[in-house]
Amino acid sequence: MDWCQYRFRSSWDVEAGPDAVYRILERPDEYPTWWPQVREVRRTGETTGTLRFRSALPYDLFVTAHATRQDPQARVLEVAMYGDLEGWVRWTILQNGADGGAGTHLVFEQDVIVNKPLMRRLALPCRPLFRANHALMMRQGRRGLRARLATAPDAV
Repeated sequence: MDWCQYRFRSSWDVEAGPDAVYRILERPDEYPTWWPQVREVRRTGETTGTLRFRSALPYDLFVTAHATRQDPQARVLEVAMYGDLEGWVRWTILQNGADGGAGTHLVFEQDVIVNKPLMRRLALPCRPLFRANHALMMRQGRRGLRARLATAPDAV
């Protein structure tokens, strides 16, 4: 097992239509307005940018991201990342309920290797702490997205 590799999967349910959710998630430069741990996003090209993340632990993670899939029909967004984290992140946005019920079910998946030297040195003893830090970031992201959707005029 590579102690520096992390695979995460989170599921969120939100009270908004999947197209509205997709429109918010496809604009990463706006993430810092609703996701507190996404501290900074700078576009460097049409489908590339740099991002800075920081959760509860006292370190920042810097990555360069490149969109590898933006599919509004399937409602899938996927990004390759390089830098302190190397790997990919994917959002899959689904209509809630088999009968086309209200709301949206989101699946967030991430498969990365940590390149940040301090985190690599502490990979084994601090792995549970790093995972808890990520879980906190995801809870705050879900809360922030719900609040953002509540103020979006076309969220239903």
